[in-house]
Amino acid sequence: MSLYRERLFPGPWVFIMTALVIPASLLVFLPINQSLGVVVAIILYLGCVGLLLAASPLIEVTETTFVAGRARLPLPNVGKATGYIGTEASAERGTRLDARAWLVIRGWISPVVKVMVEDESDPAPYWLVSTRRPAELISALNKAR
Repeated sequence: MSLYRERLFPGPWVFIMTALVIPASLLVFLPINQSLGVVVAIILYLGCVGLLLAASPLIEVTETTFVAGRARLPLPNVGKATGYIGTEASAERGTRLDARAWLVIRGWISPVVKVMVEDESDPAPYWLVSTRRPAELISALNKAR
């Protein structure tokens, strides 16, 4: 059973920027064939949107595991979780970042949660995870532990 689940989908501006593939492909294919140019432009845009959606990482807390992207951390190894927003979140992603940390951060999601790893054999001292709902994620991690 999932206590918390969030997919880190891109923001609307990412899809708008991706739409630039339409005029680019039209410039290439319209001189060859107008119908083909329109069809290729639509297919390329839909392909880009599909890839953006498929590549969106999942953040999940179950009764036994904390999942962030491709990584799984058993709950007994989950330490203190702290949420950051605004300039504090920027500092955690920048100047305070440990190079050994496991990162699942997205530029279009500002808040982050820092989850300490309590496993001595794990090379990552903590996980830094982007989330739109940091308080809910911290609450789910505390509840699961």
